[in-house]
Amino acid sequence: MLSFEKKIADFIKRNRLLEYGDSVLVGVSGGPDSIALLHYLVQKKFDYNLSIRAVHVDHMLRGEESYNDLKFVHNLCDQWNIPCESARININEKMLILNKGFEETARIFRYRFFEEIMIKYQHKKLLLGHHGDDQVETILMRLTRGSSGKGRAGIPVRRPMQNGEIVRPLLCLNKEEIEEYCCFYGLDPRRDPSNQKLDYTRNRFRLKVLPFLKRENIHVHEHFQRFSEEILEDEVYLQELTLIKMNKLWKKNKNEITVDALSFIEMPLPLQRRGIKLILNYLYNENPSTVTAVHTDAILKLLRDGRPSGQLDLPQGLQVRRSYEKCIFSFKKEKQSNTYEIELSLNKEVNLPNGYSIMLTEGKVLDPQPQKEKIYLRLDDIHLPLIIRNKRAGDRIKVKGLNGTKKVKDIFIDEKIPLDKREMWPIVTDHTGNVLWIPNLKKSVYDILPNPEQPCYILHYYIKQTSPRGQIFQ
Repeated sequence: MLSFEKKIADFIKRNRLLEYGDSVLVGVSGGPDSIALLHYLVQKKFDYNLSIRAVHVDHMLRGEESYNDLKFVHNLCDQWNIPCESARININEKMLILNKGFEETARIFRYRFFEEIMIKYQHKKLLLGHHGDDQVETILMRLTRGSSGKGRAGIPVRRPMQNGEIVRPLLCLNKEEIEEYCCFYGLDPRRDPSNQKLDYTRNRFRLKVLPFLKRENIHVHEHFQRFSEEILEDEVYLQELTLIKMNKLWKKNKNEITVDALSFIEMPLPLQRRGIKLILNYLYNENPSTVTAVHTDAILKLLRDGRPSGQLDLPQGLQVRRSYEKCIFSFKKEKQSNTYEIELSLNKEVNLPNGYSIMLTEGKVLDPQPQKEKIYLRLDDIHLPLIIRNKRAGDRIKVKGLNGTKKVKDIFIDEKIPLDKREMWPIVTDHTGNVLWIPNLKKSVYDILPNPEQPCYILHYYIKQTSPRGQIFQ
């Protein structure tokens, strides 16, 4: 038995990563790691009574070469009788929209697609091919940039995702063991030449630092994995202690937390740091990405330096105010937004406060290709006139391609729409209040692929300077 097979079997058993009858989605890039993982699962399919589906994302960065990766994964899945879902996402375009780097942007859209497939097919586990060398690189990168808490632990063996979880069975293995497995079974995975470029931080750790560590100790990945698991276990325990303490000294509501400052500074310093993180996670909706260790240290100083009053301004309008024995974390009161609600009748055009215009027409569609700036609606499904307005508390939309409804608020968060733009972003409803469209973000289940023989309503959202008309209207 190969070391790959023995180690992964022990690792799966020890961490209970697979259960009999699991329905799993496997992220498959086409490289050695994911191909070895998929092959191993196919071999164990009947042992675990697994239902397996593969998923692949082409980031469209290497042209025909990356598209060939997609075709390779599909062909391999056909050979192994595994269903496969894939998407082509232009990451260069998405980077401009999000104003983020390549790696972060690619990860956001890749995982977003994974989540859609998990929901669509009701998979409970997403299995990914991150391995022990990835773990070493991640921990070193995070320590180098100053991560704290559980961030130092690197890649978790498992973590929640949607209604299921992400599972990483290969963290017990190094790259050499994976390559040995591929060679032994005659697998011929794809190779991404960009992995050899020193332009990316991870590649510099992989190509420069990791070989040195392996020369010192070939089992370095096992020690880093043990370190990761111990850090996470310690962090879980300390967070539980912190929550017990914090529940006795804070009062929470949606946008504000009040803390008993005197009781807070009596806690041990490790619990104080974690208490601040609890507060920020709560108020920033589990995503305090713009808050750094500098902010945390400033909050600690405000709480501990003995002055009766003081104030800090944190990102996104969060204020921290010390007033004698109380410390209040709250968002600044924003000025009342200008609300709007505009009726849109057939064959009419309206101008919106955000500089866009929207037009409603009826006709047949000669080119039925989906377009981001247009939505097509059945005549019998919609009650006119349409209403164009800004968001309201409790707004929900039946998102096309998903089961059930989703909060408009959550869509704005998922799409990283700045707070100042959310207030003016148009929401399109019919006259009964059904949310039909959030232009440029999400279409509802009311959107159809039009039949050239049947007329439908056509909504077009556009910048005023461009013509709303083209070749599709008849």
